[in-house]
Amino acid sequence: MKRTASLFVVACFIVFNVVAQPKYEFRAAWIATVDNIDWPTKGNYNTESQKAEYIQLLEMHKRNGLNAVIVQVRPCADAFYPSQYEPWSQWLTGKQGKAPVPYYDPLAFMIEEAHKRGMEFHAWCNPYRAEFAIGKSSIAANHITRLHPEWFLSYAGTRYFDPGNKEAQNYVVNVIRDIVSRYDIDAIHFDDYFYPYPEGNKDFPDKESYQKYGNGMDIGDWRRSNTDSIIFKLSNAIKEENRLCRFGISPFAIWRNKSQDPEGSETKALTNYGELYADILLWLKNGWIDYVAPQIYFEFGHPRAAYEVLLDWWAKHSYGRHCYIGIGIFKAGSTPAWRDKTQLPRQIQAMRKYPEIQGAIYFSTQSFVKNPLGWNDSLRYNYYKEPAMIPAMPWIDSVRPATPDVVSIKPVDTVLRIEVVKTPGETKKIKCYRLYACYNEAYNNNNFYNSQLIGSRFDSCDSCVFYAPLRNDKKFVRFYVTCLDDENNESKPYPNWPIKLEAVKVDRLGWTVSKEATTASTN
Repeated sequence: MKRTASLFVVACFIVFNVVAQPKYEFRAAWIATVDNIDWPTKGNYNTESQKAEYIQLLEMHKRNGLNAVIVQVRPCADAFYPSQYEPWSQWLTGKQGKAPVPYYDPLAFMIEEAHKRGMEFHAWCNPYRAEFAIGKSSIAANHITRLHPEWFLSYAGTRYFDPGNKEAQNYVVNVIRDIVSRYDIDAIHFDDYFYPYPEGNKDFPDKESYQKYGNGMDIGDWRRSNTDSIIFKLSNAIKEENRLCRFGISPFAIWRNKSQDPEGSETKALTNYGELYADILLWLKNGWIDYVAPQIYFEFGHPRAAYEVLLDWWAKHSYGRHCYIGIGIFKAGSTPAWRDKTQLPRQIQAMRKYPEIQGAIYFSTQSFVKNPLGWNDSLRYNYYKEPAMIPAMPWIDSVRPATPDVVSIKPVDTVLRIEVVKTPGETKKIKCYRLYACYNEAYNNNNFYNSQLIGSRFDSCDSCVFYAPLRNDKKFVRFYVTCLDDENNESKPYPNWPIKLEAVKVDRLGWTVSKEATTASTN
């Protein structure tokens, strides 16, 4: 048996009328650390200043309605966290291998601050780049390029792991396994750099590895098999360490052109398959990755790679996995098409027409700082005005957490205090409690499915308190409470059974609380 309390009240939050928006949508921004693109700013090696900068960026993204950040924590076989494998990043402290002073763990700090604001944290790692600018980068004595120079190849001024070297592959897998095993990240995220983008007519210098390991395969097929093998190994390692940790890839926008493959897109440009040796569709079909985020950094009507063409193509080729569209906000103002203030809003509108597309990621964070073309305002006051939950991935976890209990409802001054606790016996980690209200005055329509979100709390996984501001218009409102687990599964609402009402008049405040004296069997 359990005692319940009512969530009926005649007063609540001021609610704005906005255009209906998705209840579930992934809304993220990349935070690039390589060459100090986004964070920390170049030359800022002070711990407290770095923390303040990061919090400022999070607050900006939160104001704009984003619910996740994708932060680069391994840009060049280096680390923004203490690692047994790789030295501290030069972009964190100015010199590779030098620890932050005063000491702190940036990755742990960044995860905590993101989660505190109800935002997911995806750890972005570059798989194969090892020395950003040969002869110019800071390289520590214990950097892997010095310990195992035979694993690396130089191309167009950058040093890369040799993708055909299995020892190098296993090393990268161990680095990622270490991150997943030690940190409360929501996902591992890889970008588009596997084999490097071609530079002129120069071929990638892996002929020695090909002769050693090619086994008679076509060199293109062999290179793709190398990329396939590390994705497969990474997928297994991530799930072995934490089955709930997601694995996402953000490839270049084009898999193959239709002129090269009937399954390709109506585009005429460089491809993942042919030039970057990444067969993204194979990984999706085989379920090796949980989401794909194609970088469609093109405008509507682009002559060789139109946004609308690629959006439609990816919606039809995600194979049941999540697809988040990479949007190039960094292009704002760069061309006539990107000086059009409607470009970004139209891209969001078009994206939302496809149920197979679950959200967007913006490159990159610094582009938001100056509110280009007023697009921060567009997100904050329109397209992302209503908060959205991150869509759950049922192939990882489809079990709902238990409905939370409301143990206390009482007026305090001019607010209603609602105390919520995790249901005893629930073993899942609860990351959020959510408060909904239904304003439909027709009693029969006053239910959870007609309600709207009015508050979320991320500060505790075991309990929380909502304070609902009250007003004097005596409008009938019904409250509901739910909770979210770490994999974004939402519980059924509380209350979720028929109730009996006992009205209690509070003349001093001019509003009425209706409470229930109902008991329900938990058998």
